[in-house]
Amino acid sequence: MRGYASKLKKGLPKETKSLCPECRRIIDALIFEKDGKVLISKECPEHGKFEHVYWEDVNLYLKAEEYAYDGRGVENPNTKATRECPSNCGLCENHMSSTVLANIDVTNRCNLSCEFCFANANVRGYVYEPTLEQIREMLRYLREERPVPTPAVQFSGGEPTVRDDIVEIVKMAKEMGFKQIQLATNGIILAKNKELLKELREAGLSTIYLHFDGVSEDVDPHIEAKKRLLDNCREVNQGIVLVPTIIRGFNDHQIGDIIRFAIKNVDVIRGVNFQPVAFTGAASAKELEGRITISGLYEEIERQTNGMIKKEDFYPVPCVVPISKLVEAYAESPQVEFTSHPHCGGATYLFVEGDNAIPINRFVDVDRFFEFIVRTAQSIKNAPMKKIAKPVILLKALSELPKYIDEEKAPKSVNLGEMIKRVLRDMDYRSLGEFHYKALFVGTMHFQDIYNYDVERVRRCVIHYATPDEKRRIVPFCSYNSGPTYREEIERKFSVPLEEWRNMRGEQKG
Repeated sequence: MRGYASKLKKGLPKETKSLCPECRRIIDALIFEKDGKVLISKECPEHGKFEHVYWEDVNLYLKAEEYAYDGRGVENPNTKATRECPSNCGLCENHMSSTVLANIDVTNRCNLSCEFCFANANVRGYVYEPTLEQIREMLRYLREERPVPTPAVQFSGGEPTVRDDIVEIVKMAKEMGFKQIQLATNGIILAKNKELLKELREAGLSTIYLHFDGVSEDVDPHIEAKKRLLDNCREVNQGIVLVPTIIRGFNDHQIGDIIRFAIKNVDVIRGVNFQPVAFTGAASAKELEGRITISGLYEEIERQTNGMIKKEDFYPVPCVVPISKLVEAYAESPQVEFTSHPHCGGATYLFVEGDNAIPINRFVDVDRFFEFIVRTAQSIKNAPMKKIAKPVILLKALSELPKYIDEEKAPKSVNLGEMIKRVLRDMDYRSLGEFHYKALFVGTMHFQDIYNYDVERVRRCVIHYATPDEKRRIVPFCSYNSGPTYREEIERKFSVPLEEWRNMRGEQKG
């Protein structure tokens, strides 16, 4: 992070730990440059050498590293650290980030069967569906995380809306203090059942995280249902984030079309979060040809939007840490920090005017703005007589905002300066929500698989799974889905055989 220090080694080559794709043994790995790309190489004593693409553009890789930041981790770890990370993985004392977003799989049942899905009851042969009390307990210990209680939770699956009590689950999370409640869904049931959508919204649902692979039926056979869902969301004032899983040779040609679709429906779509495919199963060499990395995605966005959005418009997730530091200094209490590894994901914000969209960095000097935020936070932190000094320092800082905004290039439909002032002055979710309502988030998060697995990324993960395990384990996302055996271990321990489930419910299908 510019303005902050990080223990993450900069430059190439660099050593790390990874996994053998065959036996998932923890082995040494090397990340290095070759022909302008960044590769990861590792050798298992039993299964030999493996070499895979890590990032497709070395320059973008090195630029992202400039924003590396080490978080403070958690004060109440839920597992013991071992010498061989990620064995016995959880939030141990060596983990460097707290939980920014928690995932809770409420079922592995689904009304679809997608090949790249992490979990599907029909394929796995068992039903994993935590009870309401188990979910309550998971929510409880997420809120007990210190120094910062988990602020956001996503209910995922499977398809969460197949549960009869999904409204009750959302309501429970709201009552327990979660500020952001998301529902990861394929949208088909909600497209048909407007009343359920309304009930979810009234229960406290913040965002629908909609699986959305393309704008045509040959890519996404359920596109018409998803369009109906958008209309339903308009009626109940429910925001949506589109979540496309991008695979080369399948839907990568529609990346620009997906963004244009979001721009056209910006009144209800709050963002697009592209997820380059993670090969979580036993992928063949042919399947791995479908790999696209974050930098490859940026290239396609620039090409397919004809330069409306450029690869330089994207910033790594930890670039926003200074905002947390400012709020923390002013409130004198720890705040949630987006301290993920700089190669986990990135984003930009677009301001829509007609059919066009203007990335925020075209009219805001982003780096100088964040440097200004760092200086302001440090001034507040070091000020004597803080109670008197804090408002004075903040007021002076707000008066300097115009230095970093080019009004000539700024969109005419919004007064960004005033919006940022409200965010910094009020420092609450309401003012931040107004910013998100006016802007379109376009980002990417590339979850790891056993081929590109990097332990340094796992140690800095901010998206975690809560589990019903009696040890109250909270597990980093990429360990849970691609690590040694965590997902399968947890699910089998708390599952029911599929046929037994069907017999109990009197159902013919899972």
